[in-house]
Amino acid sequence: MKDKIEVITTGDGSSSLYNPQLDETYHSSHGAITESRHVFIQEGLDFIYSGQEEINILEVGFGTGLNAILTLEKAETIKTKINYVTLELYPLEMKLIDELNYKSYFPKTLQEKYEVLHKADWAKAVEVTPNFTLTKLETSLENYETDQLFDLVYFDAFGPRKQPEMWTADFLAQATKPMKKGGTLVTYCAMGQFRRDLKSLGLAVEKVPGPPGKREMTRGVKV
Repeated sequence: MKDKIEVITTGDGSSSLYNPQLDETYHSSHGAITESRHVFIQEGLDFIYSGQEEINILEVGFGTGLNAILTLEKAETIKTKINYVTLELYPLEMKLIDELNYKSYFPKTLQEKYEVLHKADWAKAVEVTPNFTLTKLETSLENYETDQLFDLVYFDAFGPRKQPEMWTADFLAQATKPMKKGGTLVTYCAMGQFRRDLKSLGLAVEKVPGPPGKREMTRGVKV
């Protein structure tokens, strides 16, 4: 059995990755860009945006950097300063990133920024544009400590059936702890136990329509 991560093409034509060790893809097979835009931009960033001048985002799972580049794109559109902190314990090699076709979906200025995201130093705040500062940390959520408070959390871990340890109440507490009051968490997952755990951690939880191929997703607001 192959254990090498493979590039695949999803339903909307955009690339994703398949991890044979987990038997899991990094994005929905129905469309990587479509899923990320829907779950994290539309139901996350668009949901919280109300004209504020600055937004802090924490991402659990940098992966291919797709959520980051889509967020940068949005930051340039709304002209709002976004401080983006992303955690990734197993960074992907650049040669694998180069095989993805995301660049073809963006104008040249964003194509260049996508490379900047991946080549940016780790453990350092890097101003990619005046509206987007990236901090990549090679660590797990359970080992992440911060005094920073976040307006929005992108919870983009592998699915609970593949990595159940990342979806326990204790693990989720680490994701919700640095959220501001009124801060929002979004994820593609809509499992009942997961939603109950978020509620037990002080979030008002709602199911919202999911991306293509998925009936529902979850959004929680810290009360």
